[in-house]
Amino acid sequence: MKNLLADLSRIHDFDEIVDVRTPLEFAEDHIPGALNAPVLSNEERVIIGTMYKQVSPFEATRVGAAMVARNIAHHLDTTFADRPRNWKPLIYCWRGGKRSGSMTTWFNLIGWQARQLDGGYKTYRRATLELLDTLPRRFRYVALVGHTGSGKTRLLQALRAAGAQVLDLEALAAHRGSLLGALPGEPQPSQKGFDSALAVALRSFDVTRPVFVEAESRRIGAITLPESLLTTFHQAACVEVEASHDDRIAFLLQDYGHLFDEPAFFKEQLSKLIGLHSRERVTRWHRLIDEGGRAELFAELIDLHYDPAYARSSGAHFSELARATHMLFRPNDADSVEQARSLLAQISETVGAIG
Repeated sequence: MKNLLADLSRIHDFDEIVDVRTPLEFAEDHIPGALNAPVLSNEERVIIGTMYKQVSPFEATRVGAAMVARNIAHHLDTTFADRPRNWKPLIYCWRGGKRSGSMTTWFNLIGWQARQLDGGYKTYRRATLELLDTLPRRFRYVALVGHTGSGKTRLLQALRAAGAQVLDLEALAAHRGSLLGALPGEPQPSQKGFDSALAVALRSFDVTRPVFVEAESRRIGAITLPESLLTTFHQAACVEVEASHDDRIAFLLQDYGHLFDEPAFFKEQLSKLIGLHSRERVTRWHRLIDEGGRAELFAELIDLHYDPAYARSSGAHFSELARATHMLFRPNDADSVEQARSLLAQISETVGAIG
């Protein structure tokens, strides 16, 4: 008989969480803090799946059992060789089936107090989605709005340094949110991975204190934000962050200057704006890339693309924008944390205690 755990709230009763799925499955998403000890490799799982369909379920099960046994033996000699006699692990696979059942059985035969998660990763995933449908509504948010290049992300970081609760959605999504927002050398997480990270972040917050968040649309690159979060923070108190035109150009040069190192990719991204802008204008922007006209290009993107887009959309989402607190932020100054502290003092009366 399997030793099953059906209640995720008891997950902290265990010494360790062991995910026995393949490395690819684990990389897509996993229970936070879990250790990956696959009982089938990526390649082995494909082999068994193909054999199941093309040969027979019996033959696939027989060959798979041998693979699983060898892999569990390897983990016992390496990964788990130093675990104490009273070790209590929680084991899970995709749906709480044979993979996790096999490791749970062997662990219990050894004498460890292993339990198998009923329903496996699918149980965890379902619980995460349920949490993201309700938990975001429990908080009061303060939304940082403003033109591209006004330093909202820098201000968010300064607010965190000043002691405020901060939800950095772009950091969780590994993307700056615009057409040019992909981070160099850093792929975005899967949607499932983002959801897990967002749930962890939200569960760390104190519901009695406001949460500062940067204004975002429904999508950040390939990631979609939960509807409950969007609906709630679109009704939040707003801080309209402003910066001088020169500071905004300097900000964009710092954060997007790497695009000039990949001119073909940069041009490809800008070409996606044809339709919003004439082909002649985008061709000129391509020429500025070739000529190294960095400041000139970003100035034109601010004046001809980003600011008109903000003017069209700024009032569409945030219901409290008309009553926003205005802040002139100097993103290149060394005293950004002091600026953040001044902002916290300025708005504390309207959104509640900040400390």
